[in-house]
Amino acid sequence: AFALWLFAVVFCSASPPNFVLLFADDLGFGDLGCYGHPSSITPNLNRLAAEGLRFTDFYCTSPVCSPSRASLLTGRYQTRSGVYPGVLYPGSRGGLPLNETTIAEVLKPLGYATAMIGKWHLGVGANGSYLPTKQGFDHYLGIPYSHDMGPCRNLTCFPPDIKCFGFCDVGSVLVPLMHNEDIKQQPVDFLDLESAYSDFAVDFITSSVKKKQPFFLYYPAHHTHYPQYAGPGAAGRSLRGPFGDALLELDNTIGNLLATLEEMGVINNTLVFFTADNGPELMRMSRGGNAGPLKCGKGTTYEGGMREPAIAYWPGTIKPGVTHELASTLDVLPTIASLAGAKLPPVMLDGVDMTELLVRRGKSKRETMIFYPTSPSEKYGLFALRMGKYKAHFYTHGAEHSATTPDRDCPATAVLTAHDPPLLFDLEADPSENYPLTLEGDPDLQAVLEQIQKAKLEFEASMVFGESQISKGTDPDLAPCCNPQCSPRPSCCRC
Repeated sequence: AFALWLFAVVFCSASPPNFVLLFADDLGFGDLGCYGHPSSITPNLNRLAAEGLRFTDFYCTSPVCSPSRASLLTGRYQTRSGVYPGVLYPGSRGGLPLNETTIAEVLKPLGYATAMIGKWHLGVGANGSYLPTKQGFDHYLGIPYSHDMGPCRNLTCFPPDIKCFGFCDVGSVLVPLMHNEDIKQQPVDFLDLESAYSDFAVDFITSSVKKKQPFFLYYPAHHTHYPQYAGPGAAGRSLRGPFGDALLELDNTIGNLLATLEEMGVINNTLVFFTADNGPELMRMSRGGNAGPLKCGKGTTYEGGMREPAIAYWPGTIKPGVTHELASTLDVLPTIASLAGAKLPPVMLDGVDMTELLVRRGKSKRETMIFYPTSPSEKYGLFALRMGKYKAHFYTHGAEHSATTPDRDCPATAVLTAHDPPLLFDLEADPSENYPLTLEGDPDLQAVLEQIQKAKLEFEASMVFGESQISKGTDPDLAPCCNPQCSPRPSCCRC
């Protein structure tokens, strides 16, 4: 019956489903109002959660930006594609390899219009060789890397003229805004940036519907990554200061997109999926986000670094509710391919199809979740593995990103530690990972650990590490500059 339903949705409906994929930046599990934050103002995300399916056990694949994005778009762990260790920079020689297949490239053969707005962070390269337009996207408007990878001083983040909080990478070129492969603005105007994204996305949806063309819109936001910014529509309007204002501005854009889907009459034929790339940057304190009850945050393989809010919204197809099933960003590509009737890439995928979980509230096909650190290696392999409600840590270490909290396991001073036997937690009883289970004298737990060890060995046997893209290094001349022949760089890169 389910197979017949899926066939009817994909092949017998008036038009194939549309997809809007929303990806927040450095957003913690506890940052949204619908996930329990008492002072976040996120009415549109709250609406998605109330009318859609809200996940409680949804994971990204890395506690930092670039590898997490690579996994979302390819359905493959970042270790396969080579987007490790750490993140890409403006002058990075590497990027997401062009032989990797993105969601956009999966959909293109079926006639989908594809567009992206926001933060790419998967490489620029020589002559823009790694930009979104080379990876299946027809249209792109955004900053091709993280917006803190440029000098923040003397830039305005909040009206009327409040300077960006922080120093960022002072030796880099000013942050560019790119349209397709051309630099439209350098430095970017943070006060107008979100309205530009919103207008671009609204135009894309509107024109696609008028052309009767199915569409895929990917919006990896800069919000709520440090340094926070917000234009006049959100600045000073939240209860959480700069972080709350940035989150409100993101929510406003999502509201504009929902309104456009409704006005164009396609909201009942569109899957809207929201999640985030990694946990909160706790070193920024109140400007860094909140992991709720979870341990640590960005940069760590504790729950706070990699468990994310996630919401699937599709009126008439996905019933409102909450799921405790295990799911991941890896699962987005196979799910979209299934719903669109598209062919999967002929490579090893780590994602599973969530269609039955979304539309029938069935069981997840995902049995395990793998936790890699920011700098994975074949020497150490995976750091943690979740199976069912149990999570085993084989290695732990803290991260500078998660400094400032009272928990001594979180900052960089918590050095790499091997655990044999691994630390074992029951995440349903103890999502904060405070109380390791005692294996001694408990044959049931010992059996669980044996299953986890077996799954670890099987997974690592299947893992072939791709060539590290980040280890290719950087070249300052590759950093985007609207006056490429100008001197002296980087200060002359301004237009």
